[in-house]
Order: sequence, then C-alpha cells, then structure tokens
Amino acid sequence: MKTITKVVVLLTIVGAAIATVVIVENRSAKHEAELDQKKPQTHEPGVVHFERGEPQLSAIRSEPVATEAMPAADPVNGRLVYDENVTSRISSPIAGRVIALRAGVGDQVSRGAALLEIDSPDLAAAEAELSKATSEEARKRLVYERSKNLYDNEVIARKEFESAEADYRLAQADTRRTSQRLRNLQSSGHENGKFLLRSPLAGVVVERNVNPGQEIRSDNQTPLFLVTNTTQLWVLVDVPEKSLSHVHVGQKVSLETDAWPDQMFTATVERIGVAVDAVTRRVQVRCSIKNADLKLKPEMFARVSFLATGEVKGIRVHNTSLITEGIYVYVFVETEPGSFHKRQVKLALRGNDHSFVESGLTEGDRVVVEGALLLNSEAAADAQ
Repeated sequence: MKTITKVVVLLTIVGAAIATVVIVENRSAKHEAELDQKKPQTHEPGVVHFERGEPQLSAIRSEPVATEAMPAADPVNGRLVYDENVTSRISSPIAGRVIALRAGVGDQVSRGAALLEIDSPDLAAAEAELSKATSEEARKRLVYERSKNLYDNEVIARKEFESAEADYRLAQADTRRTSQRLRNLQSSGHENGKFLLRSPLAGVVVERNVNPGQEIRSDNQTPLFLVTNTTQLWVLVDVPEKSLSHVHVGQKVSLETDAWPDQMFTATVERIGVAVDAVTRRVQVRCSIKNADLKLKPEMFARVSFLATGEVKGIRVHNTSLITEGIYVYVFVETEPGSFHKRQVKLALRGNDHSFVESGLTEGDRVVVEGALLLNSEAAADAQ
C-alpha cells in the first residue's frame, strides 16, 4: 500500500513539472511573437518604419529644413552692448542735495524730461548774481544815456562820456555771462535754487545711481543716470586674424542667442578695428542691429556668423541630425509619419551647433533633429 502511494505522489510531481514546462514554453513563444510583431519593419536598407503609437516615436523629432545664406567663416562669439550714439551718461553740473526723483529704471523719457530735482546753493547764488547783474546793467545804461546827452550838448568832457560807455559795456557783458551760465544749466532763474536735471535724449532709463536726500557733486565719476535707446544696439565681435579677410564694412551678419535659440537676428558690420590685439591676436569688429521688438538685451552673448557676399546659400541643419560614418555624413529624413530614410549628405560648412548642407537635401525635407542615433541603431540592427 505504501508503495502504491509513493508511486502516485511521484507521478503527480512529474505531471506538475511537465505542465509547468509546457506553460513556460507557451509564454516564451508568445512573448517572442509579440517582440517580432513590435520590431520595426524595413523594406530596404537604411529605412526604418514604426507603427503608429510605438514608444520609440516619442524619442524622435523632425523639423523641416530651409535654405539660408551661408557664413563666410566659422561662427565667433559676440557681445551685445548699448549703442553709444544713442546713449547718454548723465551727471549733475552743479553740487546740491536731491529733493525729488522724477524718473526710475525702466521709465521711458522724452528729450528734455526732468530726471531729478536738486536744491543747490550754488544755483541760488548764480541766480542772485544774474539779478544783480541785470540791475547793474540797467543803472549803467541810464548813466550812459545821461552822459551821452550831456556830451552831445558839450556839457561834459569826452573822457567822462567814454568812461560811462565802457562801464555800460562791461555791465552788458557781465549780464550775458551770468545769463548764459543759467541757460546752460536750463535753470528757470526764479532765485529759488531749485535745479531740474533733464535728459538730453529720448529713451529708457537703464541705470539710476542716486537716491532721495543724497548729496551730489559736479565731479562725481559715476553718472547719476544712464539713458539709452534700446531699439538700437551694438554687437562687439573679436575676429581672429585668419578670418579678417572675410569681413568688410556693410556686410550682413547673423546672430544666434541662447534666449531665442530658434530665431536668427540680422546685423550689419559698421566698423572694423584698426589694430590687432597683441594678446588675443584678434581684431574687434562692431556691428549695429535693430531691436524693435526688444528681444535682445545689452550684455547678452551671441554666436555671430559673417554671411558670404552674393547668393552663396545652403541648407541649415542641426548638428544633432548628423551621423558620421568614416568619411561620409548621413541624416534621417521623415518621408511619411513613422517612416525614416537614411540619406547621405555633403557638408559645405560645419559649425558648433549648426552646419550647412551642400547636397543631399532639398528645402522642406523633414530632417530628424532628435533621435537620429536611435534610428541609426535600428537601421544597423535590421541590416544584420
């Protein structure tokens, strides 16, 4: 009886083991079938196709390419600064104490707009001096007219008349001197010592280095206000000696910034330095750029490309799109949703972030900019 029980138990264990093996094999076969079904289907070498909804598509992004003017040399770094032709660093011409601020950073001001009000004893003294000079001139004019009348009637000697005339001319000169001083200060001349510091040009206040109640002097080295027109900027570029032959005044320049990576800005070469820096072996080139939308800010860095003259153009692509295999360069082009073709291209110029294609692409082709390495791995796996 015990022998029969052992045999039954043994048969049960063997049957369970066989059933487990069969189930595992069935599941493995099903999993392999699913993997085969998900595997990209290719119809020819260099072509990768994914069905709609497959997870690999989330890591792939393509963009249409366009033809643009090609740079004449490798891109260089540049810096945006204020256009000094429309920038004013404003200081006070007289000493005094600030009693009111009329403008702050970011305010738009017109030409002649008041920036701050100063209580100045020096200005009060100048205004009083003008009043005194005006009164003295009036008195000397009466003396001169009386002397002239007496001299015409031969009552006084010519010497006395000439002395009165000289005194009157001196009084006139003194009045002009004090009046011109106040006119230069744009003072109202009300003998109250209140001075309004005004902006000499229209623009925006970008710096203010003064506070209410502060004592200021006319010889301060730091300007009280900086007013500029931010719709016009300069781009300063240090150009290597080897690239200087590709740069000339009036040449168009393209700019790329980190703040606006998908937008190209255009500037114009305005001035080329007259000497090479002895340390860096570079020449500073100044470009001017219009900034009507105020996207560009002073002290931004930019990648500057000096465009070739004439109609030298190429198709601009991201460097992330390029796949180098030996001496050949390839990109993946999305011919239809989910279908990507590996295409050989010829580069005309390679930059730090972008390159220009001479042949192999046409304007409007959708080139893969993210996931090119993934597609190249899929294409290589299919070729094996």
